[in-house]
Amino acid sequence: MAEAERIIGTPDVGGAGPEKSSESEGAGEAAAVDEGDGAGEGADEASAGGATAVGRGKRKLAMLLVIALIAYAFDLGSKLLVVAKLEPSGETINVIGELLRFRAIRNPGAAFGLGEAYTIVFTVIASSVIVVIARLARKLYSTPWAIALGLLLGGALGNLTDRIFRSPGFLEGAVVDFIAPAHFAVFNLADSAVVCGGILIVILSFRGLDPDGTVHKD
Repeated sequence: MAEAERIIGTPDVGGAGPEKSSESEGAGEAAAVDEGDGAGEGADEASAGGATAVGRGKRKLAMLLVIALIAYAFDLGSKLLVVAKLEPSGETINVIGELLRFRAIRNPGAAFGLGEAYTIVFTVIASSVIVVIARLARKLYSTPWAIALGLLLGGALGNLTDRIFRSPGFLEGAVVDFIAPAHFAVFNLADSAVVCGGILIVILSFRGLDPDGTVHKD
């Protein structure tokens, strides 16, 4: 009888073990699920951030191309008009008295009539500028830089078109200039776009703004 009571009254130690083990496994699984969810949310946020950056970069690139196209179209259109109307007559048009005139000239040199003996060199430089702009455009996230590079690209393309297609020959063509301020060299709209873009780039560089949108202070 005493032996039976001892057997009945003995607690089932082995039975409690599996129950606790099951609870521990359940807690571990819940923690793993929570960690997995947290990692998934972090990945989603990183993916969303990357998508946002890509979208912003595409918008800035589109802005650059639109500005370049506008600058190029204005330059090309004005030159076609000058060659068709102003150059054959040799006429000079007074826009603002003697302060600003329109007269057609052919310039084999760089902007504002500089370096007339180095036409091919300036053609190569213009081509190199276009290549550099194309490389910068891949990481472009800044609106001011998009404007500056767009002006620079449009102007470079405008004068490069003259170098390639106008006389006296391929890569040696003379650029059509027609804007003649008093006491200053004659230039065209492409020259103006290049200068404005260059000035804006200098300002942005002094302010520490990079093409990718980051700002640094020296």
